[in-house]
Amino acid sequence: MREYIGFLRVSSVVVKIAAWIFLLLGIAGGGAVILGMVPGNPRWMGIVIIIIYAFSFFFFYFIAKIADLLVKIINEIKKE
Repeated sequence: MREYIGFLRVSSVVVKIAAWIFLLLGIAGGGAVILGMVPGNPRWMGIVIIIIYAFSFFFFYFIAKIADLLVKIINEIKKE
């Protein structure tokens, strides 16, 4: 299991960065729809977009935290 620690750490960082990018793009896109900058979409659709991207953020961030937790568990098992 020790050979996967580097992969888990790197993938955790990459997934956290992706989660933040999803959140920022979702807020920007949802805000643009709410402000009426996107023709053809009702303003309430901006709220839906923000909610969907916020869910994606929390999901990806949760996955990254699980990878961090696995690294800690593997390190604790190795110490014993």
